[in-house]
Amino acid sequence: MASDKVLQLNDAEFDATVKSEQPTLVDFWAPWCGPCKAIGPVIEDLAEEYDGKITIAKMNVDDNPVTPGKFGIRAIPTLILFKDGEVVDQITGSVGKSQLVDLINKAG
Repeated sequence: MASDKVLQLNDAEFDATVKSEQPTLVDFWAPWCGPCKAIGPVIEDLAEEYDGKITIAKMNVDDNPVTPGKFGIRAIPTLILFKDGEVVDQITGSVGKSQLVDLINKAG
């Protein structure tokens, strides 16, 4: 079941979303990507657990090519953590929940 806590971002909304005061974790993915599908439930869990503390969003790279290009994303899934519009850190590939929690904790 998809969480209603995960934002679906597009190129037009991207800047306004990541420039908020609340840290934002963006999952750059595509529907045909196996590892993206595998990490999906973990993203949903984190969105529930961190609701109100961090914004968790997904961006389909096929539908929104501008933003991934801006960040030089060549492989998916790539997860980028933003704080005040700046990149704090990023992870590429299907990783475990503990690695994503570590990433989120870098937002302080």
